[in-house]
Amino acid sequence: MGELLLGVDVGTQVTKGVLVRPTGEVVARASREYGVLHPQPLWAEQWPDVWLEAACAVIRELVSTADPRAVAGVCISGLYGGSGIPLDEKMRPVRPCLIWMDRRATAEVRWIMENVDLDRLFAVTGNWVDSYYGYTKILWIKNHEPHNWRKTKLFLPPNAYIVYRLTGEVAIDHSSAGNLGGLYDIRRHSWSEEMAEALGIPLEVMPQRIVSSAEVVGEVSEEGAGLSGLRPGTPVLAGGIDAPMETLAAGAFSRGDNVAMMGTSTCWGIIHRGEGFAQELVSMPHVVDPETLYYTWAGSATSGALVRWFRDQLGRGEVLRAGEEGRDPYSILDEEAAAVPPGCEGLVALPYFMGERAPLWDPEARGAFVGLTLSHTRAHLFRALLEAGAYSLRHAIEAGVDVNLPVGEETVVVGGAAKSTLWLQIIADITGRPIRALRGGIGAPLADALLVGLATGLVEAPRAIKEWITYTDPIRPDPGRRSVYERYYRLYRCLYHVLADTLHELSRLSQEKTR
Repeated sequence: MGELLLGVDVGTQVTKGVLVRPTGEVVARASREYGVLHPQPLWAEQWPDVWLEAACAVIRELVSTADPRAVAGVCISGLYGGSGIPLDEKMRPVRPCLIWMDRRATAEVRWIMENVDLDRLFAVTGNWVDSYYGYTKILWIKNHEPHNWRKTKLFLPPNAYIVYRLTGEVAIDHSSAGNLGGLYDIRRHSWSEEMAEALGIPLEVMPQRIVSSAEVVGEVSEEGAGLSGLRPGTPVLAGGIDAPMETLAAGAFSRGDNVAMMGTSTCWGIIHRGEGFAQELVSMPHVVDPETLYYTWAGSATSGALVRWFRDQLGRGEVLRAGEEGRDPYSILDEEAAAVPPGCEGLVALPYFMGERAPLWDPEARGAFVGLTLSHTRAHLFRALLEAGAYSLRHAIEAGVDVNLPVGEETVVVGGAAKSTLWLQIIADITGRPIRALRGGIGAPLADALLVGLATGLVEAPRAIKEWITYTDPIRPDPGRRSVYERYYRLYRCLYHVLADTLHELSRLSQEKTR
């Protein structure tokens, strides 16, 4: 058996992979970028072959750096695939997958609120009702696309689909099943016939095999070998949702450990033993020890997506300059924003550019810049977005504290935000908490590699991840800036409630046909 551990994470905008030795030494990395389809405002979907092609390209690149026989196994994690990929009887995609970002299922949410016993729904699933959850998106397909519904025989999350294409085996991991909401009994760790009947979703469209993230689902087939370059017979693990995987990669596997994953969106997540279920938050089994440990999170639908939007729409000068100077355009934007004082001289941004998730649960919320004057510059706008991401993170952490989750004293930040010293300091100043970032920035693929090590016996225990990673020194809040941000944070929280009706009306107007 080989001794190289291969981890791949299929993200919303990029697939990343890493090849690691059991000591944690990184042998190779690879990545591929792609986009998201937005056919209408607040719709977000992706064809699964985009993910498959990216994952296989990443695997081929990694395997090309070593002998395929040296790969002990591969684990695939992925974005929360919302509805999951609807597949027909020949396992062909029926339509694009409605991913986590998609917010179209508002009528389905209203129907559930009016027709389903919500207390029972929460008691069984540990989760609530919102168009974020996959079960509402499945109902949207059933209600609005009956021709596609009739064709659909199975829904698979992104990571499970890639595992199927590599092995021919069908399974779903506990974190992916739990994140669907609505259909998964979070205490019995099985599908709920009671909830499926209440919702009108036949359990036959769900994978019947539910496994641990570290379980070997199958071996690479001849077809899978042709796609990926892996050796036929290579073990393939189930993997899990990217947020708890990122959390594990940051060393979180014990009660009270909490990590802010700030990539495209923000997921502030904490590990607990079942005492932290709340309607305002999202809960699922953790990717290690899923029978006893749970991962509960809150967080904004946008964070990295905000700064990417700014870069693409308003930062073209910085992009050109970065190309000329061989730099990252975000570092130039950071330099410009660092010259702007905390609070952006009276400017507050609301980050609800794709509605909002936990704890607000408002798909009709909208983004805003409030307090603009002619003296404000693009640098003010960019810093306001960084501050908005930090305000939303503080809101998430406070929601966890409010429901008595065992929140530790320190928060680790991973994802794109962890690359920005300015953003990390803003987060520390706004949350009032010591903030650490991971060095190296590998993230979820490293946790995938760890699970391969656990499954093959090359790694003894999850705590081995602590020997693989290093953290930055704590970034502590500055008392002066902290005092300023306290006042701005109160305004930030207030602005949503003041503007909510207007934002909702704008949401409705945006969906009217005017031509």
